[in-house]
This record gives sequence, structure tokens and C-alpha cells, in this order.
Amino acid sequence: MSYHIDMEDKTEPEPVLLSKHAKNLLRFLNMLPARMASHDNTRSTIVFFAVCGLDVLNSLNLVPPQLRQDIIDWIYGGLVVPRDNEKRCGGFMGCRAMVPLTEDADVLACMRKYQWGHLAMTYTSIAVLVTLGDDLARLDRKSIVDGVAAVQRPEGSFSACIDGSEDDMRFVYCAATICHMLDYWGDVDKEAMFQFIAKSLRYDYGFSQELEGEAHGGTTFCALAALQLSGQLHRLDAATVERIKRWLIFRQMDGFQGRPNKPVDTCYSFWIGASLCILDGFELTDYAKNREYILSTQDTLVGGFAKWPQATPDPFHTYLGLCGLAFTGEPGLSAVMPSLNMSMAAYVHLQHLHEVWRSKSKEGSEDNDLAISSAVQHQLKLTKDGEAIATTTATTSTSPLISAQ
Repeated sequence: MSYHIDMEDKTEPEPVLLSKHAKNLLRFLNMLPARMASHDNTRSTIVFFAVCGLDVLNSLNLVPPQLRQDIIDWIYGGLVVPRDNEKRCGGFMGCRAMVPLTEDADVLACMRKYQWGHLAMTYTSIAVLVTLGDDLARLDRKSIVDGVAAVQRPEGSFSACIDGSEDDMRFVYCAATICHMLDYWGDVDKEAMFQFIAKSLRYDYGFSQELEGEAHGGTTFCALAALQLSGQLHRLDAATVERIKRWLIFRQMDGFQGRPNKPVDTCYSFWIGASLCILDGFELTDYAKNREYILSTQDTLVGGFAKWPQATPDPFHTYLGLCGLAFTGEPGLSAVMPSLNMSMAAYVHLQHLHEVWRSKSKEGSEDNDLAISSAVQHQLKLTKDGEAIATTTATTSTSPLISAQ
């Protein structure tokens, strides 16, 4: 008996269902399922995943002008502007639970005591405004960065908000993104921030979420991105960088895992992939195996990506899965700026805002220059030279800004 073995695999690769993913994300801008009720206090992050996901899909045109304006107005509705002699807690809230629809002075006075900016919500809110082409002219940049500085801890880490919050590497990252996007660092202690990050480097050369913790893919991204955004990535010596790359590369199975001996997960195609992009090492990964795993979590019926195959898709894994595919050059997807986690088109708009602000102040701040890796510089050049960048339009809002206690 003889056997014929076909050594050539003629199977067509599974397509990325771009239009279905776009429709899936668009639905989250109009209606949230009941199962997401517990996420009400972080609603701005859901808007971030949906809007930025549509941007990476080159599908922001699916958001009608009125809805785009409504989103911008809704985002500004969560802006907290401290008044004189009040706590420095400027920034954005994640939802509007602390903004009651009442004229009762006692209720409003009580609510003002709980109206605080939150670092993660401030990051995602500003990122959404930038992605939608807002000029950020209504933001008091100093007030927001004062709020960031107010939640920095003595050891260099940051809390999410002024009271009752964890402090760890996640919020170090959020603080760095806010200051970089606003092109202002104010009283933020970058040296203390660097020391906290450096002390969080573990024996295996991943970064932990907090001092003496376990190395983790998500917090390794947060640490590296914060260093790059603050212009301090060069302070890691060459040997350390190579060992961090090795730890990151070893996180690939087919897709990527967040820690040794853990299952792979769609979101780590971004967290690990973006970290390697920052260190100019993403080309050392297996693009095909990564793509294969991400597409194994693709919902071919309603669109979206999930954490694992056969799991329910969600905006978080959908957006980060798309970003992971964008790093590999997937056709139809916009290039992504790794450390800010937004499209290169949005980043170009942000760079333009920085130029406008610096021109108005008649001073270019060396303190805020970003040491961009060669990989990001290449993507930025491609975006400027060849990709269609969505037209940005300045918007206006009549929504009141929130005065906070």
C-alpha cells in the first residue's frame, strides 16, 4: 500500500472579518448588554475600546456626525474641574453616577465630595477625544496634571484617584499617558516614577504590578511604555533590554501568555507585542502563529474577538486583538502607536496639537520630547506619507463642566 503526502499546504488563511468587527464595536456605542451592567463605573473605557477599535479598522466613518458629537459631549460631561481651595482632583470620571439630575443644593453639595478624576478614565477619555479629532481646547491641562501629581505616592507609583484606591504600575502608565498627551508634566516626579519602575524589574526580567510582585505581561507593557512616554527608556542598559526582550519572546506559545505556565490570551498579543515594538524586537516573534491564535477567538457570526476560543467576545479583547494583528501588518488595519495604544492617525493629530500648544507658548519643551523607537518612527512615517488620515474637526459642547470638592 502506498501513501501520497502533499507537502504543500494549499489551505487559504482564515480572513479577518473586518466589517463584522466594525459592526460589533459600533453596537457597543449604542447599547450595552445587561451582562455589562457591572462595568457602568468604567463606561468611558468601553467607549475607548469601541471608538479606537473602529479607528484601527479604518471605520470611524460609520459613526454618524451627531453620534460623534454626542460622544464628545458625553466625555466632557465627566470632566472634573476643582475650584479654588478644593482638593487637586482634576481629570475625568468613568461614569455619571456622581452627577445627579437634581437642583437640590444639599444633594449637589454631597455629590461634589465624591467627584474625582480617575487616572484610567482620564487616559481613556482624552484618547477618545483625540481619536475623534477634538482639539482639547476646553481642557485645563495644568488642572488635570495637578490632579495626576496629587495622586503620586512617595515611592513613585500612582493611585487611581485622590482617595480609596490601589496604587501600582497600571496607574504609573496612565499617569505617563496623560502627561504625554497633554504635553505637560508639571509637578509629577519623573525620577521617583523611574525608581519605582526600576525596582519593579524582577529576577526573570519582566516587570511586576507592585514592588516584590510577580512579573506580568500587562505590567511589563505599562512599565516600558511609561519609560518611553517620559523620555526615560534610554536609562535601561543594553544588557537589561536584551533580557527583557528574551522574557517577552518566551511568552509566545502560539498566541501570547501573560506569565509563565499560564494559558495564552488574545489581549497579550497587544501587551507583549506592544512591549516588543517599544524595544524594537517584535520581528523576533512568529507572526503566523500569533495570527492563527487570534483568529481562533474570532466570532464569525456577530464579530468581535474573545479571550479564548469558544468564549464570548467583548470590546476589550476585540480592540486588543485588532491591535495585535495590526502589529503584524494585517491588511485593512491602521498602524498602531504602541506606547499610547491608539492609531498612528490619532497620534499624528496629537502631535499637531502639541505643535500648536508649543507655538502658542513660544517655547518647545525638551522635557516633553518623546524618544520614539525606530519601529514607531517607521509607522509614523508611513502614516504621514501614505495612509489616509481622517479629517479632524474642532467641536464645541454645551455640557457643563463639573466643579469638584
